[in-house]
Amino acid sequence: MMGLMAGKETETATAASARTTAPERSPATATRAWTTRLVVIGIVLSAVNLRPAITSLGALLEEVRDGLGMSGSVAGLLTSVPPLCFAVFGVTAPRLARRFGPVAVVCAGMVAVAAGLLIRPYAGSTAGFLAGSALALMGIAVSNVLMPVIVKRWFPDRVGSMTGLYSMALAAGTSVAAAVTVPMTDALGGRWQTGLAVWAGLAAAAVLPWVPLVRDRGTAPAPEAGAETEARARAERQPPALRITRSRTAWALAVFFGLQATAAYITMGWMAQIFRDAGVSASTAGLLLAVTMAMGVPLAFVIPRVATRLPHQGPIVIALGVCGLAGYAGLYLAPAGGAWAWAVLLGISNCAFPLALTMVGMRARTGAGVAQLSAFAQSAGYLISIPGPLLVGVLYQHGGGWGLPIALMIGLMIPQMAVGVLAGRDRTVEDEAAATA
Repeated sequence: MMGLMAGKETETATAASARTTAPERSPATATRAWTTRLVVIGIVLSAVNLRPAITSLGALLEEVRDGLGMSGSVAGLLTSVPPLCFAVFGVTAPRLARRFGPVAVVCAGMVAVAAGLLIRPYAGSTAGFLAGSALALMGIAVSNVLMPVIVKRWFPDRVGSMTGLYSMALAAGTSVAAAVTVPMTDALGGRWQTGLAVWAGLAAAAVLPWVPLVRDRGTAPAPEAGAETEARARAERQPPALRITRSRTAWALAVFFGLQATAAYITMGWMAQIFRDAGVSASTAGLLLAVTMAMGVPLAFVIPRVATRLPHQGPIVIALGVCGLAGYAGLYLAPAGGAWAWAVLLGISNCAFPLALTMVGMRARTGAGVAQLSAFAQSAGYLISIPGPLLVGVLYQHGGGWGLPIALMIGLMIPQMAVGVLAGRDRTVEDEAAATA
């Protein structure tokens, strides 16, 4: 009996000792897990809000034009505002992030999106509508640039999966806004102001996950001393900035990026109107635009994987271009008769965007080279894309139909394919810049 009691006491003492020495989840670990979940939610909600300001307007463009008395040329200017804002405000994002932290800037960007979307429908004038749109697009521009920075900082070992999640959320927000804006407007009383303003609520929801992180400047936990020393040494070994403008591939990629962005913004701004003018109902036209945007969800994963396995991405460029030419030809010859087929073909063609981003990573050897090439190609590309949607509006107003605008789209697809083939050649901007030094 005494031995049994002693054994039980020993077992109890051992269990108590094990409970005492067992590792416990520290408050810091719990806080980090909670913060990481907030960042994931913030990334997804922010990505969802990066395109509804554009595609919701495309679905109701006719009502907005009639309500504000816009001419076709002014409506074309309205569809040119997104790339203009992306080019002008996007370049300020890195400087703002260095000063305030990327999370604080993205949080402020989502506030700007919500405010702009709420203000523009009730501004009462074309100028006020443009100003509200610019405010929302300014927030989108800085968030667009800094979202990959946040992904890289918080998830350095999961960049691919988090970028895929981010891209899927972006494509989903784009297509859903195009699909549901018209029926939602009808359900809310039929006023286009309400149909556009409701998207401000989604943007406001995207603010909430970032607020608790702003006071910490949105930075991930500091690295260990050894890692920090190694990172500093690696930075000191970085070569001097290359002369990116000396690279023919950089210029080809910038033009390719600009022409594909031109096609994308013309599609988002005008495709629903083309179908409506052909006799398609407003709700169906919105669904067709949604189908075009939704094609980017699966293909954004497939195309980059295929592209990285090929030494030359020219065949993919040509395949996407041919789909675009077929879609535009269908819009010209039978816009209503084959509407669903044209929507699918143009959706495939618009996947030149993930291809362009993939080629940015493949056409430079170093991280610094990728950063420079990305900044150059995107800033120059968005500037190139500005006149396209405006010119479509002018041609639509003065040409009396969609013949000339569609001819312009077909004409722009040819050089897009040509420069895309040049940009897809197996070479790097570092080698080209060094050869011309």
